[in-house]
Amino acid sequence: MSILYTTGRESGAGHESRTAAVESTPDHATAIAHPNIALVKYWGKRDDSLILPVTDSLSMTVDIFPTVTTVSIDPQVRADTVVFGEEPAPEHIRARITRFLDLIREFAGASGHAVVHTRNSVPTGAGLASSASGFAALALAAATVYGLRPDRATLSRLARRGSGSACRSVHGGFALWHAGAGWGADGDHSSYAEQLYTSEFDPAMVITVVDDRAKRISSRDAMHRTLSTSPLYLAWANTCAADIAGIRAALGCGDLDAIGRIAEHNALGMHATMLAARPPIRYLSPKSVAVLDRILHLREQGLCVYATVDAGPNVVALCHESDAVAVAAELGAAGEHIRTFIARPGPGAALVSGGGA
Repeated sequence: MSILYTTGRESGAGHESRTAAVESTPDHATAIAHPNIALVKYWGKRDDSLILPVTDSLSMTVDIFPTVTTVSIDPQVRADTVVFGEEPAPEHIRARITRFLDLIREFAGASGHAVVHTRNSVPTGAGLASSASGFAALALAAATVYGLRPDRATLSRLARRGSGSACRSVHGGFALWHAGAGWGADGDHSSYAEQLYTSEFDPAMVITVVDDRAKRISSRDAMHRTLSTSPLYLAWANTCAADIAGIRAALGCGDLDAIGRIAEHNALGMHATMLAARPPIRYLSPKSVAVLDRILHLREQGLCVYATVDAGPNVVALCHESDAVAVAAELGAAGEHIRTFIARPGPGAALVSGGGA
């Protein structure tokens, strides 16, 4: 059985992924971006260095838990400085952000170290897409201060190089990340996200936080182990193209039941591939299972509500906005210290200040 590779449509921005610098640039820029919750998951890379995925994925950007990031060029500093909230970032995070800034500086033909201040309003590393909003905001702010004015497709490619799912948070609402085809420059150019336009309907997500601590196994390490050792991975990956097509069709006619059904199967399938990895990876906790059971119970009672779970223990319920309060109350009662948050489709990454915001 072979893995399905899907060729993304061209963005119309030309084949060069490098963007031109503009003459006048601000010395600082602030950007905001929101997390996205994948309905067809990104799980597995065919190229680690360029972060090229094995399969297409599809998500909804939410209107809560934004990341706000300010990037300033400071000629007085001798190395990039990164502050999370009010504290200096751990060295491994600072190094990761510096590598990303080096990429931006290379594209821009620019120099000068940066001071980065970033603030998440979602727990970091808990499987709630904090890296997606974080690198989408960083990509936009950094591109601005280093003199780039990328279009949305190019900004999506840049954000992808920091964290794969960040390419989807560049866009608001529902977004499709094209896996692209090939490796090297061709793979890089063809792998980006685009916003999907949908019919009028009322989707909401109830984000159920059962554990906000950082995961013991990072998504990066878990993804690599699953791809390299799980006998179920190829079977799951080969379902993703049909799942994408099914959800796109359902978005076109506003069929939330079909969207939820496909998304739930895709998410549980991804977690099954992790359980079959060697050694197994288990993100779902007893509280996660209790929430999943409540979702099934609500559906048996006639509500349109379905589950999706990213790489972590926290469960997201997709439902109609009119049912969201009732769903949140039911899921919040699944155990002690469970918190629920209601989200709706949110905006794409945007400048708050700098660069003609």
